[in-house]
Amino acid sequence: QVQLVESGGGLVQAGGSLRLSCAASGRTFSSYDMGWFRQAPGKEREFVAAISWGGARTYYANSVKGRFTISRDNAKNSVYLQMNSLKPEDTAGYSCAAAARSLSPKMGALEYAYWGQGTQVTVSS
Repeated sequence: QVQLVESGGGLVQAGGSLRLSCAASGRTFSSYDMGWFRQAPGKEREFVAAISWGGARTYYANSVKGRFTISRDNAKNSVYLQMNSLKPEDTAGYSCAAAARSLSPKMGALEYAYWGQGTQVTVSS
């Protein structure tokens, strides 16, 4: 089992940047593929980005491609989401998630077994 704790959310103006972090504890972090999801009030949870266990493969939602970058540091048991050129529509609660590693990309929430509590990102216009 792995425990996940997000940090780095906050209030930022449109066009600004934030870097989210997700710290993992428990079993070996490199055993997991990691993902970021977000959920805005009244909307369904949506995929944002994912990264394979070794960091070689990354995947992004079309809405964030070119603006967000997912990365990980297995030595620090952490995954990150660098968010640039933020827009008001990026406002949401952001959660990181972990799934047992495999060769397939994971962009569905049901593919992830472990979730953090989330961190709020608010982008003002």
